[in-house]
Amino acid sequence: MELQPILLPGIENARPLLIAGPCSAETEAQVMDTARQLASKNVKIFRAGIWKPRTKPGGFEGVGVQGLQWLKHVKAETGMYVATEVATSRHVDEALGNGIDLLWVGARTSANPFAMQEIADALHGVDVPVLVKNPVNPDLELWIGAIERIYNAGIRHIAAVHRGFSMYDKNMYRNHPQWHIPMELRRRLPQLPIICDPSHIGGKRELIAPLAQQAMDLNFDGLIIETHAHPEQAWSDAAQQITPDILEYIMHTLVIRDTNQSTENLAQLRKQIDEYDAGLLETLAARMRVAKEIGRYKKEHNMPVLQTTRYDEILQKYVAQAAQLGISPDFIQTIFVAIHEESVRHQMEIMR
Repeated sequence: MELQPILLPGIENARPLLIAGPCSAETEAQVMDTARQLASKNVKIFRAGIWKPRTKPGGFEGVGVQGLQWLKHVKAETGMYVATEVATSRHVDEALGNGIDLLWVGARTSANPFAMQEIADALHGVDVPVLVKNPVNPDLELWIGAIERIYNAGIRHIAAVHRGFSMYDKNMYRNHPQWHIPMELRRRLPQLPIICDPSHIGGKRELIAPLAQQAMDLNFDGLIIETHAHPEQAWSDAAQQITPDILEYIMHTLVIRDTNQSTENLAQLRKQIDEYDAGLLETLAARMRVAKEIGRYKKEHNMPVLQTTRYDEILQKYVAQAAQLGISPDFIQTIFVAIHEESVRHQMEIMR
């Protein structure tokens, strides 16, 4: 892909590109109040949801087309660029017909290839920046496929938005960040800008600042942050929205790392890492050879492959040791689950 940065006239090409505004456009007064405050803080791109997909019927699903007139008012009065979410070809036509400068595709839509193709078809012949949020579930290929559909429509100003992934287990985040997925996306598509949505990842306003800092430390290109003049009164996602004053504070306290520093002085440390990684591979290969021998023994003695009690004991033992060594127990559990699954796979091959 030959992609181009999300550059809009009058906006400095520097990290982070900032997009801010309320989750939903609720009333014209709310939109204008928030927009004026953000403009006074030098925010250049204003976001607001006009059409709001909801998990269950009955919730606030957006004000619809009339909200586009409010965004036009924002643009005319403040000079800010305006952005909104689109989920159908009609949304695209309505948004572009009302002068919306930037479109984004939400997580539910990016998970649906039919919907993505409908949006891509509506974008043919149009020169507008498009942001594609990750699908709800952690599926990198689906995310890339959604981006490719927009690219194939002729759009070259594309960015990915990392908003986290739904998980079956509850944790501190509304949507688990799983940072390794956007990192792999960057490896696969190095020209693609990546913007972080800490509002949807955290789901709580107190998590926005640390998540935004993590995104900057991982060299993300921008942030999209839900900001409301009176977040406690918001009609949707009140818990994850912040005031313009808090947004200004977060942006002033962000540490932006120098990406132009030479890494020459890291050569020796990286050499050590390479040696450790090579040793890990050799150790894993040796472990799998032993697993195969265990598989042969089980086959000869008509024993089942899976020994649940033994596996649970190993997992608990090494997770406990990890905490003592200053290593994340979750990380160690992930590793040992993967090692166990690979060992079982080798033993199953022996059983055939």
